[in-house]
Amino acid sequence: MKSTDSTAQIKKYLQSLKLNRIATILDEELNRASREATPCTELLERLLAIEANSLTERQIERRIKEAKLPERKLLADFDFDFQTGVDKRQIMDLATLSFASRKQGVIFAGNSGTGKSHISKALLLAGCQKNFRCRYVTASGMLRELLASLADNTLEQKLKLFLVPEILLIDELGFDRLEQHDARNACLFHKVIDGRYCKGSTIITSNVDFKELGDYLGDPVITAATVDRMIHHSVIISIEGPSWRLYESKRLNTTK
Repeated sequence: MKSTDSTAQIKKYLQSLKLNRIATILDEELNRASREATPCTELLERLLAIEANSLTERQIERRIKEAKLPERKLLADFDFDFQTGVDKRQIMDLATLSFASRKQGVIFAGNSGTGKSHISKALLLAGCQKNFRCRYVTASGMLRELLASLADNTLEQKLKLFLVPEILLIDELGFDRLEQHDARNACLFHKVIDGRYCKGSTIITSNVDFKELGDYLGDPVITAATVDRMIHHSVIISIEGPSWRLYESKRLNTTK
């Protein structure tokens, strides 16, 4: 059998085995191996490494898609020099995801524009890259989904969406005042926090003081029990500093 025929047959086998990345680069790698007189074992190792890396990249992309991250934030893009209220060493320690392995929570509290969402989204992206099951949701979005499930008796099914992920990011707790319109929100929010308590890592960003959450969610008694579970076994980071968005707006207008 000619070399070209053998290569074509190998590609068919690779496609049958779904080793598509190797099939795509086979000709290039064979020519390279011929020029460099690469040993067969070294060539095989390189091909398998390329396929394994491709598989990892696809898994990460799938995790990110499943997480429903609205945007991909990176800690490398966060201006720690501007936001001096953030301890960079503490954030980089969180980026190791050791808190997720310990099933700890993380709470970012502070005024709007201080970088809470940026950091938390970056941590969730890092979780996806380390193959954790992750999920992003805003507090108002989550409560709307759970409230809607009461109407068609799918609450247990909907709750699983927020209980199963190893890392759940509940963003913007306190930003949307729609939550106050139904006192059942406190009970539904409690079901999520209680269901994840010491079973998974929950990241929360909020501009509402813990003392105000009772009014915000509509039931101070239930909220007290919720907050107790939120803060226990959690890293609490309070960011006191200027608004990056306000700074950017002033800088852009000054430039103009």
